[in-house]
Amino acid sequence: MTRVAEFLTDPREIERRSMEIIRQLVPELDQLPPLQRAVVMRVVHTTGDPAAASLLRFSPGACEAGVAAIKRGAKLFTDVQMLLAGVSKRVLARFGMEPCCYISHPEVAATAAAAGLTRAMLAVRRAGQELNGAVVCIGNAPTALFELLRLVQEEGVRPGLVIGTPVGFVGAAESKELLQEVMPEGPYITMTGTRGGSTIAAAILNALLYEAEKEEEAE
Repeated sequence: MTRVAEFLTDPREIERRSMEIIRQLVPELDQLPPLQRAVVMRVVHTTGDPAAASLLRFSPGACEAGVAAIKRGAKLFTDVQMLLAGVSKRVLARFGMEPCCYISHPEVAATAAAAGLTRAMLAVRRAGQELNGAVVCIGNAPTALFELLRLVQEEGVRPGLVIGTPVGFVGAAESKELLQEVMPEGPYITMTGTRGGSTIAAAILNALLYEAEKEEEAE
């Protein structure tokens, strides 16, 4: 039986050991480009599940597009506040990225109630053309992703990166399939099926934030 005194307590060592174990459990990581590998490792680390690696999908150049958007200080839009809570505020501030989530806006709540639509959907609709060039993270609500794709198709909105990992049994898998159909060239990062969630979307974004920070420090 492991005694309390034998547990690792140094956060850096815990993360280093975790990443070392992930590399052993997911050997295909070595076949991936560096940025994509960083994202996959962060998601596996966050979920504690090596199988999560096989569910991630990347459009061509998605990670590079995300890092470029971060480094130019693109706006960050999320579908729910919980997702924002998991994102590194320090790195957002470093690059001057303005975080935005309209789900709690009074007008969004009132309009959603009157129209019988979800607040997440109306929050994306309110953002509208502000989403051009932005990093858009949807980790909870399939309806938010459906609305974003409507804006892409009907209003020509072009995000700098879409991280789409809504979770659940009603519309989640379908919204992510549609993301890949509507934006075949991306840029997007998604997780297929019913799995997903705000923690996964935040993990993907954090991986790209940290990689952008490394690149800037190396320049």
